Amino acid sequence: MVGMPPIATPATLSGTPRRTAAPAWLVMLLVCAGQFLVILDVSVVNVALPAVRAGLGLSELGLQWIVNAYVITFAGFMLLGGRAADLFGRKRIFVLGLALFTVASLGGGLAQQPWQLIAARTVQGVGAAVLSPATLTILTTSFPVGPARTRAIATWTAVGAGGGAVGGLVGGVLTEYLSWRWVLLINVPVGAVVLLGAVLWLTESRQGAARRLDVPGALLVTGGLGLVAYGIVRTETDGWASSSALLPLAAGLLVIAVFLAVEARSKAPLMPLALFRLRSVSSANGAMVLAGAAMFSMWYFLSLYVQNVLGYRPLQAGLSFIPHSLCIVLGSKIGPRLMNRVGAKTLAVSGAVISAAGMAWQGTMDVHGTYLGTILGPGVLMALGAGLTATPVAAIATSGADPADQGLVSGLINTSRQMGGALGLSVLSTVAASRIAAGHGPAARAAGYGLAFHVGSLVLLAAILLMVVALPRRRVDTVH
Repeated sequence: MVGMPPIATPATLSGTPRRTAAPAWLVMLLVCAGQFLVILDVSVVNVALPAVRAGLGLSELGLQWIVNAYVITFAGFMLLGGRAADLFGRKRIFVLGLALFTVASLGGGLAQQPWQLIAARTVQGVGAAVLSPATLTILTTSFPVGPARTRAIATWTAVGAGGGAVGGLVGGVLTEYLSWRWVLLINVPVGAVVLLGAVLWLTESRQGAARRLDVPGALLVTGGLGLVAYGIVRTETDGWASSSALLPLAAGLLVIAVFLAVEARSKAPLMPLALFRLRSVSSANGAMVLAGAAMFSMWYFLSLYVQNVLGYRPLQAGLSFIPHSLCIVLGSKIGPRLMNRVGAKTLAVSGAVISAAGMAWQGTMDVHGTYLGTILGPGVLMALGAGLTATPVAAIATSGADPADQGLVSGLINTSRQMGGALGLSVLSTVAASRIAAGHGPAARAAGYGLAFHVGSLVLLAAILLMVVALPRRRVDTVH
């Protein structure tokens, strides 16, 4: 999937802007390079998945953990990473997160067993969650309020979108001409250069007021989400009534309940539950969970379809997704202008309807699919709709919160998108695997992937219904 960068709000960040010894352009280059790596790694592995499966002997269901191990820990620790940057220093946390990310990339590229690769991707996700919030806070404390800061945030957002957009192409080139291992190993030299630059030229800053760090909350939400995802996957092989599926599902739900109890009593909660009393926050996050569950898996199943069924080489697969990437960026860019004309709620619903139509069309894929009719047409609708949906949903969520809470609400909406995506991938992978197991050969694979898209379109319809019923219709501010 093309990873959408977190929606930034200038009111997010506190702390006094400090002068840096390095030129402003160098600071921007370093932090944007860090954000680029984080977003790139959400999508870069998709095209390499068939090669990873052949190289390490992963099962059809096992493949999803190469993606989910990263996404689950990224989502679970993202809010914690932002608070750690404020508490312990933005530069220090940036360096720590980038170092962790780079070392984990090396470990993943050298993995010889599936569990080693999944473990490396898990650590990568933690590093990304620590690194990503620090990139934005460094920018906003390095540039004064006004046009300079606005341009810096716009550049950061564009670079993040670019990282997601080129992920498929980069993954295709590296897998085709080197090895699937290089989709991870490429992070090592780039990360090392950025790490050295950060140590030499970034200036430390932190928030003055001390705050507690809710490590238990981050561990609980990540562990609970992982257990639920694992239990869903086990249902395909063992059935819903089996203890191997029910026990992790029950344990995951229990852990999430404990997380909610901890957050309700914590003096400095990772996820302040009081915010969800706001209709704008609760409805927007609910809609984003459902939309993420449907849309996140698009790139995953398309990558498998074009290579396992249509016989595309990795580079061909990466090139075939360029129009999709451009459409999701286009949707994100024109979204704010359209919001001024039709309103945020109308745009969110319209974008989701466009994407749902594309998913339903994509679900008709078969073994004789063509690029124009089977890949390009529905893909453009899915990607454009996804780009049009994300911005207005996030804008509605932040519009109902106090200015001091808008940064936290922005973090929550991005966490909801990633968590929904992780659970959606588990469900849809299980659906696809069950259909594939009922047949044999490319035709069965095409039927399985098509069923995943059809189920995804139904999930997106549920998101649309929630948007229509629950999203408030209020005017939100947009940035031109």
